[in-house]
Amino acid sequence: MAHPVPDFTRETAAMAQGLGRIAGVDEVGRGPLAGPVVAAAVILDPRDIPEGLRDSKTLGRGARERLAAALEDRAEVAWALATVAEIEAFNILQAGFLAMRRALEALRPDLALVDGNRLPAALPCPALAVVKGDARSLSIAAASIVAKVRRDAIMADLAAAHPGYGWERNAGYPTLEHRKALHRLGVTPHHRRSFAPIRNILCAESFSTH
Repeated sequence: MAHPVPDFTRETAAMAQGLGRIAGVDEVGRGPLAGPVVAAAVILDPRDIPEGLRDSKTLGRGARERLAAALEDRAEVAWALATVAEIEAFNILQAGFLAMRRALEALRPDLALVDGNRLPAALPCPALAVVKGDARSLSIAAASIVAKVRRDAIMADLAAAHPGYGWERNAGYPTLEHRKALHRLGVTPHHRRSFAPIRNILCAESFSTH
């Protein structure tokens, strides 16, 4: 089954209305048990769009990294994160919105195309929500690639400091390797304690000490 091919129609329509700088926005990292959530905002140059932009989930690591490097050279790019502490304080949805807002504040576009069916509050610019935007908008697809590559790099760095969980491979997602390591090695400061698998481990440890 062929993957949907994103296009530039929404961006072109906005530019026809006099809006010059259109940013695609996406976040990565809602599902992992560890690490931050990362968002990116990308303003493509309509005359120089890298070929091969797709939803980051449909691309291999090598293709994502090549495209992210091309975007850094040929587009306006910003990325931001919300920490594990912010995820715990605000919940994962609001933390993702916070990361998106931070990325957009760095670019200040005329319009943001935001992946999903809800818009973060207090954005620094007008915005449109685009359901499945990473498969429909080239700008959002570009943002999904940048966010994924940045977050993978963060998790690889954390893996070097906390070996054994496989974060360099699983990016903190609840793979079998990660879940086994949690029971063998325990919970780190980078784990999301409000997430059920981590909360259950901590509750079991607390119960066993009483």
